[in-house]
Amino acid sequence: MKEPLVFAYYCSGHGYGHATRVSAFARHLLNFDSRMTIHIISSAPKHVFNDSISLGVLYRFAEIDPVIVQPVAYRVDRHRSVEALRSFLARKETLLEQERQWLFDIQADCVLSDAAFLGCLAANVTGLPSILISNFTFDSVYSFLSTKFVDQVDAPLGDELSIDNHTPDYPISAEELKPLVQQIYYGYRCADLLVRLPGCIPIPSFSTSPSLPAPHWTNQGSNTLLDEIVAHLVQKPTTHVLHSSIPFVNSHPKKPFARSIIQAPLLVRGISKGLDTVHSPIGRSRFLSSLGVPEHLHNPDETKILIVSFGGQVFQKPTSSRGSSTGHSSPRCKTPQIDSPAELRQITDSPRPSKIPPCNDALSKMDTPYCCYSTPPVIKPEPSPTLCAMLTKTESCFKNNITRSYFDTLIPSASDIMLDHVVDDFDTRLLPDSSWIAIVCGVSKWGADEKPPDRFFVAPKYVYMPDLTAVADVLLGKLGYGTVSECVDSCTPFVYVARPLFVEEHGLKLLLAREGVGMELSRVDYEAGDWASAVEEAWSLGRNAKAEMRRKGRLGVDMNKRDEEGTLLAGQVTDWVRAWHDSIAQRKVSEI
Repeated sequence: MKEPLVFAYYCSGHGYGHATRVSAFARHLLNFDSRMTIHIISSAPKHVFNDSISLGVLYRFAEIDPVIVQPVAYRVDRHRSVEALRSFLARKETLLEQERQWLFDIQADCVLSDAAFLGCLAANVTGLPSILISNFTFDSVYSFLSTKFVDQVDAPLGDELSIDNHTPDYPISAEELKPLVQQIYYGYRCADLLVRLPGCIPIPSFSTSPSLPAPHWTNQGSNTLLDEIVAHLVQKPTTHVLHSSIPFVNSHPKKPFARSIIQAPLLVRGISKGLDTVHSPIGRSRFLSSLGVPEHLHNPDETKILIVSFGGQVFQKPTSSRGSSTGHSSPRCKTPQIDSPAELRQITDSPRPSKIPPCNDALSKMDTPYCCYSTPPVIKPEPSPTLCAMLTKTESCFKNNITRSYFDTLIPSASDIMLDHVVDDFDTRLLPDSSWIAIVCGVSKWGADEKPPDRFFVAPKYVYMPDLTAVADVLLGKLGYGTVSECVDSCTPFVYVARPLFVEEHGLKLLLAREGVGMELSRVDYEAGDWASAVEEAWSLGRNAKAEMRRKGRLGVDMNKRDEEGTLLAGQVTDWVRAWHDSIAQRKVSEI
């Protein structure tokens, strides 16, 4: 086998979580062997991979997977999502041939895939080993669209004043989904190694049980995982019975290894490294200044910070009318601390624990690599703009029959939207008291005559989220891998808005339960702007853990832990690829 290795890393275009962890693991691979070549292939925009591209990773834009259509960050449109899937599958064979030829041209040694099934298929037709690196797969996500749990939409169909102009939610039939899901499932079956990330749900293309359809994993009334599914997830993957390998097509050599699973540490981007990180007074002040926050608000002992971030989607301004709020949401609840597998379940009405565990305990429980990053490019902040009065409106974007990335959102202009008036106590319902400020991500436009609530600031478009999460005292956002992993890493209490039709959330809730940093906020409370009590409670429960993390950060304690674990995982993956090719080479020699 030639030296050095060439990896083709396929990254789903659905959300920042995929992109940030792909970028993180690419850096770990380069830390392990700087000679290797890594190509990232994705419909996610190039800038989200900047931290790995700066080290030499190559980026190629390509339409490699369909998208789940989300009208707002926490809602799934089942029917338009199936429409997007059908459109993609109609072009699958053409896209597959393009990828086969490209893999041959770059002389790839292995395909890595973060939940893009097309990458695994392309590896199989090219005669290459493929490694799936994820906490979930999209066969489960699309299969779950047949769940009988209904994400209620209160606004009438066609009402232009509704919160998202969304059609009523109702299940897709399992019979309609099955032939579509089967094509995705078969793609994942072509993968040879699963690197299973924390926050996982069942991966049916590897383990024979539990199998699809995904709604069978949950209580359909409460939308919570069944006990037997939770028990499966907490078992070591080496105990699982696995499906056999899918042979290479055509005349490629026989696969030398049986399929296997590695339990991975958390792949997460770390804070910017340097003499003065955001944990130091100087580094914190410099970072906050770059966001337009005045110097007198930089002291963490005097000013607490709420970050509002919905994972790449545009911030939705809350309204005063509960009547226009949507959602079939549970009351706010603290994600429970868990002590045994029997307690690992999504509990929406259980008593809240007395405290979040100390940060050092949380770190000791995480099998996570710490990802080292160089200081990101300097961002010149724009003048503090008014708070965006926009509504997120992610469209099913079809242009010339091309399914656009999750990141491609159609944002209507302010003149196209009529919003409920904001009540006088808008800012007091958002923040607990005058000691708090808020930094909002995803504000793309604002009215010239509108002013933001007092103590609100707008983050630049490409702000480096790990640094922003680290300086936060509480983060409010949707339940997604990227935000969950960065909150766990920085011991930042996370007030989240759930996505009940996105099956990945069940695994993420288990992870938050283990780490004790999550609290759910109902969509009704979020959309009405009733944030203050949840923010205050989350901060109260997590303040000691956050203070301990900041103390350790100032001292540089455990700051290399994730680098070390990430490099160890990179070594395991690299050794597996080398052993694969060595085995084939030895077989050829013996045949001679």
